[in-house]
Amino acid sequence: MTVTTHPPKRATTAASGDNRYKILEATMRRQQHQPDALIEVLHKTQELFGFLSPDLLTYIARSLHLPLSRVYGVATFYHFFSLAPPGEHTCTVCLGTACYVKGAAALLAEAEQIAGVKAGNTTPDHQLTIATARCLGACGIAPAVVFDGNVVGRLTRDEIVARVCALLEKLPEIRVKLE
Repeated sequence: MTVTTHPPKRATTAASGDNRYKILEATMRRQQHQPDALIEVLHKTQELFGFLSPDLLTYIARSLHLPLSRVYGVATFYHFFSLAPPGEHTCTVCLGTACYVKGAAALLAEAEQIAGVKAGNTTPDHQLTIATARCLGACGIAPAVVFDGNVVGRLTRDEIVARVCALLEKLPEIRVKLE
């Protein structure tokens, strides 16, 4: 009798010992690995890992018994999800009605110019991700911008320049450009 051995399958990512996978697996177990839990699972995954890598999308597809195309389709349809790792810092400009009326578009343009990337992208050195939000719910302090999770209201052009430059650690070189 001959025994055929197959090369070992790649170890599941949950077996890697990374606690984030254990939390993700618990989330899927709580949802009984039901396919209709996809959006909740994607939210939890992004919360845990910061973005949705191809490996994570594949893991989710297998765990929820869904085609990868469906998981990828949902992840790319909703703007909340990111398929690329965020920068070390984030700058999210609110473009809701109140903020837009109070000059948020000009603030976004300043941030984009200083960072050298358009909204939705990260600087090549991975220092800063520029993003937009439909509404932060902080209309009373419009225009509002979120820097690394902290909401700052009534922002002016000079303030966004200073804050973005500080995040990029290039304040002196920008001051020379502005003068």
